[in-house]
Amino acid sequence: MDALHERTAVELRDLLAAGELTPTEVTEHFLNRVDRLNPRVGAFVTVTPERARKRAAELEEARAAGSGPTPGGLWGLPTGDKDLWNRAGVPTGFGSRAFAGLPPAEESDEIVRVLDGAGIVSLGKTTAPELGFPAYTEPVGAPPARTPWDLTRGAGGSSGGAAAAVAAGLLPFAPGSDGGGSIRIPAAACGVVGLKPTRGLLPAGSGVDSLGGLVVNGPIARTVADTALLLEAMLPRRAGGDVAHPYTLRAPSYAAGAYLAAAQRAGLPADAGAAGAGVARIGVTTSSAWDGFYDIVVSPEARAALDAGVRALAGAGHEIDETALAEAPEYGPAFRTLWMGGASAVPIDDPATLDKLEPLTQWLIRTGRTVPARQLAEAVRTLTGFERSLVAQVSAYDAVMTPALALTPRPIGWYDAEDPERNFEQQCQYTPWTSMLNVAGLPAITVPTHWTEPTADAPAGLPMGVQIIGRPGGELTLLALAAQLESALPGPRAFPL
Repeated sequence: MDALHERTAVELRDLLAAGELTPTEVTEHFLNRVDRLNPRVGAFVTVTPERARKRAAELEEARAAGSGPTPGGLWGLPTGDKDLWNRAGVPTGFGSRAFAGLPPAEESDEIVRVLDGAGIVSLGKTTAPELGFPAYTEPVGAPPARTPWDLTRGAGGSSGGAAAAVAAGLLPFAPGSDGGGSIRIPAAACGVVGLKPTRGLLPAGSGVDSLGGLVVNGPIARTVADTALLLEAMLPRRAGGDVAHPYTLRAPSYAAGAYLAAAQRAGLPADAGAAGAGVARIGVTTSSAWDGFYDIVVSPEARAALDAGVRALAGAGHEIDETALAEAPEYGPAFRTLWMGGASAVPIDDPATLDKLEPLTQWLIRTGRTVPARQLAEAVRTLTGFERSLVAQVSAYDAVMTPALALTPRPIGWYDAEDPERNFEQQCQYTPWTSMLNVAGLPAITVPTHWTEPTADAPAGLPMGVQIIGRPGGELTLLALAAQLESALPGPRAFPL
């Protein structure tokens, strides 16, 4: 048998369900990987080996007694909790010195409970930047999360630890959250797959309860099928098979297994809105909502990744149309206002605690607290208009493809640590195509399509990829197209570490 970390999550699931592996065996293998490689990668900020071993043993005991989680699903599969989420009894650092030493929460967050119910084994907390705001994961109080393909470069953010863990083989997959690209950015920087679902699809982390509906949870994995497998587990269902949506806002959902089937079949789903006969009409663009507000430059590496994706999907018979997004000069000011408005609600009122925060976070919070209510309301109204426009533009196609990132993964320390205005601009220049989809609530998936030339620091090259944007509820089409790209453009076979 191959080393367990070389197996896909789908393969591990099947071996566990068949009794050919036990949760304890799988847990020990990945804990050993974490112990050996995490000091180099910075994927985990907290590791909980004894809790993981106890959980694995409990799963085995419950199965032997005929109760507990049913084998299959995610039963016995290891993953990690993002360090922005509470797990009862485990400290949550929120990527910040300001929260160091606080007692653990007594109750787990909803997303943690959902994944526990699916049968996972948590190995600990994956690294996140301070309060999840930056598009990079270099918290002052902890080691940075690094892309395993070049340890001098960052893993992106804010789910940087999760993506680094998956890319380095420390986890088969990992959940993340995405308020402006925080799943897709690190997935692209680490050469793995990241899916931001439609707003409202996932009951736990739907986007409904965040200002402007920006933040949703979603999966990160090495393969498209593993991404779909984790997505399925994040969709708790009623006895009849329907997703248990506790909110009125909801995205289209399908029968259990539909997402994984879309990722594993050769053609497009028949009901996914494709042009017919398995052919999709795909718009391709490098324009973004930040054009004209910041100087956005598409690097040659980003262009090469997009061109590779275009060739692969055209080769699969899909219709490719060059397009451009409508200019949106109002987007930049409105998004900044909304982002700062969200930051203003961070529950830190003590001036001494605020002073412990990093310059970017302080700037977002302090500036946000000076924004008049009218300005925030106008920003929300402006972005609602942008949402309707972008949804209409994307819906003219079966999917729209952009580069995943405008630049190669950034060197550790590249972002300005002292000037928050410059820091924010750098983030937008690195990832100009992500935040607009949080505003619009649209689903999007990032897939690696190109590897740069090898260097001494990156002997296999650096990963670059594309982002595929779907219509509302279009996850089936995204997974099918991503699987076709994955099949046509396989990445390096060996793990980077």
